[in-house]
Amino acid sequence: MSAVESRAIRFHEFGEPLDVLHEEQTQVPDPGEGKIRVRVAASGLNPADWELCRGFMPGTLPRGIGCDVSGTVDAIGDGVADVAVGDLVFGASDFAAQPSAGAADFAILKLWFPVTAGLDALDAAVLPMVLQTAHWTLDLMHVTSGDTLLIHGAGGMVGYAAVQLARRRGARVIATAGPTFASDLAGFGATVTPYGEGMVERVRALADGPIDHVLDVSRPNAGVIAALIEITGDPKRVVTISNHDEARSQGARVNIDELMAAGGFPGSDFLADDATLVATGQLAVPVAKRFPLEDWRGAAELSLSGAPHGKVVLVP
Repeated sequence: MSAVESRAIRFHEFGEPLDVLHEEQTQVPDPGEGKIRVRVAASGLNPADWELCRGFMPGTLPRGIGCDVSGTVDAIGDGVADVAVGDLVFGASDFAAQPSAGAADFAILKLWFPVTAGLDALDAAVLPMVLQTAHWTLDLMHVTSGDTLLIHGAGGMVGYAAVQLARRRGARVIATAGPTFASDLAGFGATVTPYGEGMVERVRALADGPIDHVLDVSRPNAGVIAALIEITGDPKRVVTISNHDEARSQGARVNIDELMAAGGFPGSDFLADDATLVATGQLAVPVAKRFPLEDWRGAAELSLSGAPHGKVVLVP
């Protein structure tokens, strides 16, 4: 094995993504122990990529974006026995320890699963972070059969996935969402209502009884946590993945705080089963638009718009 030359979208300083990101040539090294290298087929972009640019989880610079990846195995590190060169896999890039990530021609993966038969590599590339966040947060909330769960911001991809996963657990789901995915969410079995004025009253009327849990997956939006606490009457029933500061100040829960306090991110073995569900049409994460790697700026602009209406994907 030897290092390979690769294009990569990287930043050398922290700041707003469109200001600090650049396309560069770099060397992607041999995979270390317990890791693999892939020739990237697609990389799904997430809000977390933009937070990395702004300084979240700071580490050695330069660094790349593209936490979610699918690709063909190109090299295998010591201690890896579950894949072979040429296998098609999807998973998580080793973005914290490498000078580049998934938005590149080659990437080092620290977590991977086979792309199951019937699943396109592009669709596989949008699954990891969305499904991990949804599963882990529903687990933190102990959502189970018979519970009533409000998901606020269900038109975003974590909310879109969480609706499906909560329904598979047997929970009753009330979802707030805009018109883009309202019919999809209703098709999954959720009761859907719009955002905006009167939301608290509409949700209470739809619930017609206590709401056991509230999952906030909306974009950062001042005042949203207060409204969700008003619905439940108990801040500890409200968990957010996005409105961190307001939640902390009002006694609501923040998923990342609780995950870190419990020792870090849990396992992700469920992704293998989820991939099969996606391949067989029983679970969905929609793709908004695919962009060639060289048009990374257009991809970033759509993702940063706050309303991409699905996942944005880079294809080398």
